[in-house]
Amino acid sequence: MNTRQLSRSGLEVSSLGLGCMGVSFSYATSLSRTEGVKLIRDAVDRGVTFFDTAEVYGPYENEEVVGEALRPVRDRVVIATKFGFDIDPDTRENRRVSSRPEHIRRAVEGSLRRLGVETIDLLYQHRVDPAVPIEDVAGVVRDLIADGKAKHFGMSEPGVATLRRAHAVQPVAAVQNEYSLWWRAPETNGILAACDELGIGFVPYSPLGKGFLTGAMGKDTRLPANDFRNSVPRFAPEAMARNQAFVDLLKRVAQEKSATPAQIALAWLLAQRPYIVPIPGTTKLHRLEENLAAVDVELTGDELRELTAASAEIPVEGDRYAPAQLAMVGREAVLPSAAV
Repeated sequence: MNTRQLSRSGLEVSSLGLGCMGVSFSYATSLSRTEGVKLIRDAVDRGVTFFDTAEVYGPYENEEVVGEALRPVRDRVVIATKFGFDIDPDTRENRRVSSRPEHIRRAVEGSLRRLGVETIDLLYQHRVDPAVPIEDVAGVVRDLIADGKAKHFGMSEPGVATLRRAHAVQPVAAVQNEYSLWWRAPETNGILAACDELGIGFVPYSPLGKGFLTGAMGKDTRLPANDFRNSVPRFAPEAMARNQAFVDLLKRVAQEKSATPAQIALAWLLAQRPYIVPIPGTTKLHRLEENLAAVDVELTGDELRELTAASAEIPVEGDRYAPAQLAMVGREAVLPSAAV
């Protein structure tokens, strides 16, 4: 697989990464530890060098699986993880966002131990904590980098003003925000423009709309009770029925290209910026291979314009998160208009 420079910092990764959350967290099809390790190693064998996890995934177990899987190839991969939540040590309940300096240091020590590494390649703040000045957060990460416990600083779902303030203290190597054909806010809320200006890489999570843009789901889909998408308004049956127009668009272009809807959705993202590196997740080897083949799909200028313009005309039904999760995304990181 070809590679991309994620930022001016020189962080080079495979053009597609692997979002590892679903391997052991949130989705009903989570894998056993043995299966998860195998899938991640299968990704390495197919050229993936960029793997994304977080302490809150599980919590904790996902980092352990990722660490075990990548230990034999540590020198060939880039591991990203995240801090930023207050997790109850007894119940493991995610209580609130927290980026207090002492909490960041404890979280990083835990991540290093679970991953079995000496340094974290890309350390993200998972969500902005409004109670802690971002300059303090960036300062702690700067110190961790100086101590050799991290190499690069990342942020997930920051607003532009917060990103700029953080970057002035410790250069930000990557921003990880949701971005796909059915969530285009980064194009209009200033985040992509700021990344252009500051030389910051952009890592779209949920690039396939949490599975919806693959075309494998529809209004008659019934998710298992333990699948987190049951709480997401966009996955209500009536919302999926109305949002089917996005899938129909992808299927039309996919048929013309002898590709799949997922491959077209990922190819469109890859074409938006040379420093964009999507991190689709999966628990299935054939889906992993399908996703990775998207790097070989070349969309013409006309096809890109069609996808961009046609998707912008489709009204999106339903919020991308349940209210509790939306509350953890800062207001400045969300497009004020519903037209995304």
